[in-house]
Amino acid sequence: MELKRRLDLELLLVFGLSLGKSAVYSVLALLAALTAETGLGGTTTTINRSEAAQQWLDFGYQFVGNIFPLVPVALVLFLLGAGALARIGVFREKLGKQLLVGFALAAGIGIPGLGLYLGARALGLAAKVVATDVVEYWWTIPMLLLSAVGASLLEEVIMIGYVFTRLRERGMSDTKIIWLNAILRGTYHLYQGFGGFVGNMIMGLLFGYIYKRTGKLVPLLFAHFLLDAAIFVGYAWASTWLPLN
Repeated sequence: MELKRRLDLELLLVFGLSLGKSAVYSVLALLAALTAETGLGGTTTTINRSEAAQQWLDFGYQFVGNIFPLVPVALVLFLLGAGALARIGVFREKLGKQLLVGFALAAGIGIPGLGLYLGARALGLAAKVVATDVVEYWWTIPMLLLSAVGASLLEEVIMIGYVFTRLRERGMSDTKIIWLNAILRGTYHLYQGFGGFVGNMIMGLLFGYIYKRTGKLVPLLFAHFLLDAAIFVGYAWASTWLPLN
């Protein structure tokens, strides 16, 4: 019983510092959008935005904004102790094959996910998601890629690697972990609307099932990075020929 209480407290603290906090803010953002005069379909949410008019200051904001969210990632690896990377499924063996699986996952998720977003927008069930409005400087694309790396590490290391490890230690079944994981993943994307909730919940179910079967985190990390990188970097180009508005 003492172990379960310690793990419960640890999980609450980790999520209070990271994605649990994001989930609470996301629910509040959804409520604000639903009660706005324009309704959910008339609201806009921006993922990466410029924070200052001066280039050097904007760079500083962007950089620290991408680095500080990685502190909870370092924290969970510290809490898991020696061999933490191996415990959560980060292996170098057959790395090329793992990356190929990640690429296939990204391709399989990306196109249906875009279709779900466009459908939700048409039905007024999703906010307009602007991937980035960061002013185009020489460092903009590298910074957006850093943002994609950070999102991948934050979500997959914590939501998959750490959560599976700790909840298994607590005695929870993999099926319950997968569903709990997917629901929470969908919840902290509610700021995008109900389409974002459903799409990310499905992604969470798929990622959880794959992790259960393989025990490998690298394919999920790479798939998540590719998805976000394509969205962040390709948004301006895609918006010229897709009805993203």
